[in-house]
Amino acid sequence: MSSAPAPRRPEPARSEPVRRDPVGAALRTFFRLSAAWGLDTRQEMALLGQPGRSTFFRWKRGDARVVPGDVLERISYLLGIYKALHILFPDPAQADAWVRRPNAAPAFGGASALERMLAGQVSDLYVVRQYLDAQRGWG
Repeated sequence: MSSAPAPRRPEPARSEPVRRDPVGAALRTFFRLSAAWGLDTRQEMALLGQPGRSTFFRWKRGDARVVPGDVLERISYLLGIYKALHILFPDPAQADAWVRRPNAAPAFGGASALERMLAGQVSDLYVVRQYLDAQRGWG
């Protein structure tokens, strides 16, 4: 009894490699968020951890391949804050305006969430994110 050779499986078609730019995408998204919140350059720089001006403007032009890990961490918190606000407030204008409103919650002490975030520490971003997650029932 002779066995016939097993049929050959066709090789999958190869396509061009997909180029991924997570740093560029993160920065582009940050600057869109900044526009939605009406932030100025000083505020943007504070939220990103005070990079040098030339570095900051290079990032803003889209010329970044690598950024420090804490910058990506900051952007991650900010995107989570943005997302939580848009879940909590179905009206986009209301969601975006919330960051500027005074807040009596203990985490803010009468200041706005933006004022807390502009204090400059990653932990300030974390506190705002944690507060919003708790409001959503995630905390």
